[in-house]
Formats: sequence, C-alpha cells, structure tokens
Amino acid sequence: MDFPSLEARIEELMPSDIEITKIFPEGSEIIILTKNLKGLIEDESIVRTIASELKKRIHIRGDPSIRKSPEDAKEIIDEIVPKEAELGDIFFVPENGKVYIEAKRLGLVIGKHGQNLKDIIIKTGWIPELWRSPNNPSPTLTGIRHTIVKHAKEIEKFLKKTGERVYSDMGDLQWVRVTPLGGAREVGRSSFLLETNNSKILLDCGVNVASRDRAYPMLDSINFPLDELDAVVVSHAHLDHVGFVPYLYKYGFDGPTYCTPPTRDLSVLLMMDYIDVTMREGRDPPYGKDDIREFVKHCIAKEYGEVTDITPDIRLTFHNAGHILGSAAVHLHIGQGFHNLLYTGDFKFGYTRLFDMIDTRYPRIETLIMESTYGGPQDIQPPRYTSERNLISTILETTSNGGSVLVPVFSIGRAQEIMLVLEEYSRKNDWDVPVYIDGMIKEASMIHTAYPEYMKRSVQKRILHDDSPFDSDIFIEVDKNKRDQIIEDGYSVVLSPSGMLTGGPSVEYFKKMAENEKNAIIFVGYQSEGSLGRRVQSLGGNHGKEIPVTIDGKTVALKVNMRVETIEGFSGHADRNQLLSFFKKLTPRPQKVLVVHGEEKKALALTRSLEKSRAEVDAPRILDSIRLR
Repeated sequence: MDFPSLEARIEELMPSDIEITKIFPEGSEIIILTKNLKGLIEDESIVRTIASELKKRIHIRGDPSIRKSPEDAKEIIDEIVPKEAELGDIFFVPENGKVYIEAKRLGLVIGKHGQNLKDIIIKTGWIPELWRSPNNPSPTLTGIRHTIVKHAKEIEKFLKKTGERVYSDMGDLQWVRVTPLGGAREVGRSSFLLETNNSKILLDCGVNVASRDRAYPMLDSINFPLDELDAVVVSHAHLDHVGFVPYLYKYGFDGPTYCTPPTRDLSVLLMMDYIDVTMREGRDPPYGKDDIREFVKHCIAKEYGEVTDITPDIRLTFHNAGHILGSAAVHLHIGQGFHNLLYTGDFKFGYTRLFDMIDTRYPRIETLIMESTYGGPQDIQPPRYTSERNLISTILETTSNGGSVLVPVFSIGRAQEIMLVLEEYSRKNDWDVPVYIDGMIKEASMIHTAYPEYMKRSVQKRILHDDSPFDSDIFIEVDKNKRDQIIEDGYSVVLSPSGMLTGGPSVEYFKKMAENEKNAIIFVGYQSEGSLGRRVQSLGGNHGKEIPVTIDGKTVALKVNMRVETIEGFSGHADRNQLLSFFKKLTPRPQKVLVVHGEEKKALALTRSLEKSRAEVDAPRILDSIRLR
C-alpha cells in the first residue's frame, strides 16, 4: 500500500475528535500529529487497532501548538519522576516533538504500568525518549547523544526522505541475488550485496585490520554509484563487520544504516580507535571523524524483534545472536512472501556469562547465510568450566612466581567475558592480584551498563542493583604513562586490546614482556591469518624462538621466552559442534545455505558437513553472485 492510501485509511479509522493535524512517514514509521494526545493515550486501543490493520508502526506526537515550553515541561517532568530515578540530562527537540530523558533507573521514569510516561505526554505535549545513564560517565555515549540532539533538524529531514523511499511504489519482484564483496572464504571485511530488481542493500561493511592488501570490501566491483544504495544493515560492532561504513558516507552514500542501539554506540568507539591506531602506524585512515558523525546521523537503531520496512520490498527484523552486546542475526522478508533470508553475522550457540544463545526460531527461512569461523573438524571447544579453570590456573601459576599475565582481548565481548570470570573468582576467594584494564575496555564496559537488557538476566540484575561486576575494585584502569611500571612490578594480570596483537597497547605490552620467562601470554579469542597474534600463538611451548616485530620504526628479531598459552572456550563464535547443532535446531530448515566468514579450509569443511542435509549448500568466493530466486 502506498503512503497516500495509508494516510487515507488512517483518517478513516481515527475518531473524529482526535484532531489530526498531519500524517507523514519517518523512516519506516508513520507519525501522526494530533491536538488530542490525551484521547489517544487514554484509549490505547485506537492506535493498536490501526497498527494491526495496516501492519505498520504508528507513533503519536503532539502538535507543536499543544506543547509546553521546555522550561515548563522540565518542571513538570521533575515533579512526575521520583528523585530516586537519578535523572541526568533532559533534551527537548522541537524538530520531532521528543524529549530525551537520561536516567539511571528507567523503571522509575516509566512508572507503574507506564503511568509516569503517560502523565508526561498528557501534561507537557512532548513524547519521552529514554536513555539509560551508564554506571560511570562515558564520553562515547555523551558524544553520540549530543550529536543526535544537535543535528536533529538534519536527522528529521533524512528520516522523512527515507520514509518517502520506503513507501514508494514497488515494482513486480522478479529476482533476488547476493554477492559477497568480502568475508567469503576468509575472516575479515565482511560485506554482502543483496539485490532485488527494486532494491540494493549491504549486509555489513567491514575492514580486515590484519591485512594490508585485502583490507577493504571490493566496493569498486559494484556497477552503480554509492548514492543508489538503499540501505546498510550492520549485524554487530566489530570492525570486520562495521569498520568501513563511514567510508560509504565519505563517498556519496546518504541512506540509512540499520543496527541495534548498542551496535551503533560500540561501533563509534571502535571506529574512532581505528582512526587513531591507523594514524599512529603512519598510515592514512580511509575516512575521518566527520564521516563517523555522518554514520551516527544516518543510523536508524532498532531493537530485537522490531519489524522494520527498509525498502519498498524488504522488511528487516533483528534477533539476538549471542556474540557481543547488541549483536544480531538479520532476518529479511523480501516481497510479499517472495523470499526470506537469515544472515547470522557472528553468533554463539553455547554458554557464555554475558548473553543468551542465538535465536533458532524464525517465521520463514529459504536462504541461510552462515558464519564458519570455527567450522574445521578440529575446532571443538572444551566445556566452559574447563576453560575458566585453566585460565585461573595459568594466572595463579604465573603470578605466584612474580610474573605478569598478558591477555590480549577484543575490547568488546571477550574483555567483559574475562572480567566476569576474574571478578567471580576474586569475590569467592581471597585473591589480591591486580587486574589492569587498558585501552578502550573501561569505556566499552560502561556502554554495556547502559544496555543491561541485552545481557543475561543475572548480569542485568547486578547492574540494575548498583552491583555491576565491571565496577569491581579488582579492576584498575591503566594510566598509559605507567605501563612500564606495571610490567616492571610484575605480579599482575593485564587485559589489553587488540585481541589479535594487530595494534593497540597489547602489542607494546607483548614486546616488553616477551623476553621474561616469568611472564605469560594467554590467547582467549580467534587469531586471524596474517596477524601478529597468530604468529605468536603458533609458537606454543617453543620458548626462545624469535619472531620479527617493529620497534621504534625498525624490524628486529624478538626472542619470546614468555609462556604462550591458548585457552579455547571463551570465543564469542560457535565452535564446529555448535554450528552443526544450530543448523539442526533452526526452525524452519532453509532450502539454501551459503557458508561464509571462515578461512577457506574451514568454510569448505563445514560446507561438506552441511551437505548431508537436504539443503543446497555452497561456500561462495568473493564476487560470486548467487541468485536466490
């Protein structure tokens, strides 16, 4: 149904006393301005009935003429919301009629059965949008939220333009195809172009930080300018999935990027760091901070389970993927039942302390695009309790001899998972070893505390009761000027990015700790081909071996005397058994499977195993165009 038809139907269904002043699209949502907010708020069935019939998301806003002044409205909000909610900043945005309210305890802002929010709407004419305050200040969150408020006028204009595209006429759907531009038979630079005869969208657009010659997706192979791209859909915040999106905005793309709210915020954190690391290495980054700002301004953040039209013929729903905070399996409903696709992104189908496992039940799936990072026959991870026991044991053995343990971690996901293990051990035992957290780990952990609902209930509960495990006294944020002193003192654990020794402080720690046989390095995550982490990992117990590293701009041979351990089981990726179990339990069973995001041998190995099912299975190469229907 085109928008004029939708508008006419809404006017037919709406009671005459509601006083509608305007109806317009904003992204995939339909906005209704009214002078009678009270009538719609007190009788919620009106909007619910319209949304159900039209199968669209309907949002009610007060006509500008009924809104209180920001000063008066703020006084009313202060009266309605109890002080125990710990209100933070309150931003009024006339462009969209919203008031953004920051608070630590959002439940108290909402009130019993949502009564506080209803009172705010009726008494002020403004529509509340809630932001949870992190447990400690987060410059990243502050910057993003201020950008959203400061550029509200531009964002509103962009959303209306997107809405016009979403609700434009859809031609007859004739075909669907997907083309890998990166991330096929390799790990890194994931990007998949999905096309119909009406639409063009990218599923992820990442960089391979461990490569120089194959760092970016092959965007130059597409046969249309970037301004013809309808949308980008991002599965999660790791750079190999989102790290190249700002480049699109730099070179002509001006459409929406869809992701979950935590993915947006964590992506900005990693993108900013990517620029800094690249410049420190003496290279020019592919984009700048202004392009990251454009990414924020063009982000349309959606929660799990929220159905969203992103083009005239493609409907998006995010589902939990269990990989990192906000990670999503992407379900796309194409046409009116023409085709359904599930893109897993990176996922976990096993126990972690942070997240529930990936969802396995979907309305329809004809094609599955599935990761294969640990798809090889030998990629079987041990039980989690074994991994945690081995981690603690290695740390205790090393520190008891006065040595220090370096754990290279990804700032997002693995860092928080390891922190939970160490925090629990410290809480239950008399353990006084300091745990230093370096780089972006503290900031990433604070962003986690702004989104407790995305984590397991046990972690949610602790954060909401001011007992966040990430704020434990055992964790000491590193002053970068004291890194040498930390190494010299010994008897400590250092959690530091990057997880693959491809940049960041972990590389500097490694160079200074490697020759001391008292020290240890523990790998707890995937080490990509070509990374320094993979080369060090391959040494295993071969002490005294030399590897080339760059120190002060010169390549030297570094003797690695430190203990080198790899402890499997902490990865946010599914291992081989979990990959196969996920496919077995996936409902409904797909007809076609494309195996991606794995080194060639692993992708092919998983392909051969999945071929035993009745599905058509393939491990495409980069630039292989596969017609799905």
